[in-house]
Amino acid sequence: ASFLPAALRRALSGERSDAAMGDADYSFSLTTFAPSGKLLQIEYALNRVAEGRPALGIKAKNGVVLATEKRVTSPLVDEGSMRKIESLSGNIGMVYAGMPPDYRVLVSRGRKQAQQYYGIYREPIPVSQIVRDQAATMQEFTQSGGVRPFGISLMIAGYDETGPQLFQVDPSGSYFGWKASAIGKNHVNAKSFLEKRYNEDVELEDAIHTAILTLKEGFEEAITAENIEIGIVGPDRKFRVLTPEEVQDYLAEVE
Repeated sequence: ASFLPAALRRALSGERSDAAMGDADYSFSLTTFAPSGKLLQIEYALNRVAEGRPALGIKAKNGVVLATEKRVTSPLVDEGSMRKIESLSGNIGMVYAGMPPDYRVLVSRGRKQAQQYYGIYREPIPVSQIVRDQAATMQEFTQSGGVRPFGISLMIAGYDETGPQLFQVDPSGSYFGWKASAIGKNHVNAKSFLEKRYNEDVELEDAIHTAILTLKEGFEEAITAENIEIGIVGPDRKFRVLTPEEVQDYLAEVE
């Protein structure tokens, strides 16, 4: 059958040409581009992020606020053991949407990078530096065999010599500075809400109110101090997570 055209021989034998292979044939390979130019495992990681609990960040004139939904899966879970907003250094904090175990890895690496920087230079790590380091770690896991991308996106907030800063880092390792952004479930609607409400002259206190209202838009139940978490950093350059009592006070103000 050697006289048959090559395409016909492949068709009779069940083989397919590269042109006939769809993107789905490349979906299990992280390091191989699909014909459309996509790395499908990164697309799937973004799908996982889009199913995560909502989180957002808003940069104010005098600080940055991070806010997120924090819902426990059972009334038997100790709520105090669950934290979605973590500090990486004294002046930098981070929140995520996606897979909690992946987040723990990046929190640990971020804290180590901050301490190494301080040990060498005896000053806090710049926000942009720690963002680049986190993005580089996430990008490395898109270009190596035997691994998978991180199934999370990050919002990183900080205050350094250049003022308040807010960054978003995605599973591909790409990152951008934002005035306000949202990740996780309903992130498209949350961004639309923020676009209508955002003002560059907003103060930190007002930014906290806007963050609560944005979360409230996508809430399926009553919003309380127990099912949301808020972190802030201001001109004092000290990142901290608000206590439930402080969150309750802000909730009362926006009612």
